Amino acid sequence: MRKIVSSLLIMMVLFTGLLPARAINATVRIMDLTHIKGVRENQLVGYGVVVGLPGTGDNSRSTQITNQMLLRNLGTVIEQENYIQKGASAAVIVTATVPPFAKNGDKIDCTVSAIADSKSLEGGVLVQTILKAPNGEAVAVAQGPLSVGGINKSAGGSSARTAITTTGRIPGGAIIERDIYTEIGDENSITLSIDRSDYTLVSRIAKTISQVAPAQAIDGSSVRVEIPAKFINDRVSFLSIIENLEVAPTMESAKVVVNERTGTVVIGADVKLLPAAVAHGNITVTVSATNEVSQPNAFANGATVGFQNADIEINKTPGSLVTMPANSNLNDLVRALNAIGVAPIDLISILQALKKSGSLQAELVII
Repeated sequence: MRKIVSSLLIMMVLFTGLLPARAINATVRIMDLTHIKGVRENQLVGYGVVVGLPGTGDNSRSTQITNQMLLRNLGTVIEQENYIQKGASAAVIVTATVPPFAKNGDKIDCTVSAIADSKSLEGGVLVQTILKAPNGEAVAVAQGPLSVGGINKSAGGSSARTAITTTGRIPGGAIIERDIYTEIGDENSITLSIDRSDYTLVSRIAKTISQVAPAQAIDGSSVRVEIPAKFINDRVSFLSIIENLEVAPTMESAKVVVNERTGTVVIGADVKLLPAAVAHGNITVTVSATNEVSQPNAFANGATVGFQNADIEINKTPGSLVTMPANSNLNDLVRALNAIGVAPIDLISILQALKKSGSLQAELVII
């Protein structure tokens, strides 16, 4: 059976205009909408070895060489790296994220991931690994038993897995070895960056902050705040006041998010349509073959011949035509598409066609 999705008919007329951004009937703290420019996290990475694996480690030569060098640094001499039993260890990449203002001795979580043909890191222990910043400076040291959050077992050709076991975490497994110095603004000002670009929201934040300190919106995502003289040497207290001020957030721009791999469609509440008509129908083509044999009689001196009889059947369900008026909202759109029995995969095609024709007044995001 072969299914062919019918063609989509989209008709569009002129639209009077777009709706302006509006505020939500609520208030949100500035700290939940912004972050201070320059105050950021830092990523660390390191190469290490996980040991104590029950035969699920990798068989790469690089891991054996690393083990030989490790034992040599610990005072044990091994003539050849292949003297070390394979499968008991695995080469891994260790990653971690250092929060701003981290101090010497603080503990952070780290993630450990196999880089060779290791089958599982379950039950393994990470040997002391140096974690470095992108500039090559050693920032932290990681070590400890892994937590993989699942199992991966196989026997007799069968296997069972409850989670990905080639990646694990060590809660609090990395220790910061040096202070992370972070500047808060420049000499007499700080810059707040909002998490998403929005001119209306930036303007509201600047007006709200202006009640306690001079503030100016720089662009669609930044607000410069002048630090009052009495807070020049006490910026933490000043930021505590600023971040607890409340503003009315704006609605996110209209979006339709589509995941073609899973057939998931999320339609925002402010999605509008121009006047449009959508035609939808299903055509099913079925081709069946019957094998038969032509057997001549005994006196015909013919040969036995096999052949096929093919039957082709086309079933076409009646198409449905649904008309949607101008400024149709989310409920109108979903109700109309449900009325014509649209499956998720067909809904994705319809939304793409509506966007292409200009009827869909929203950003179409395909992930």
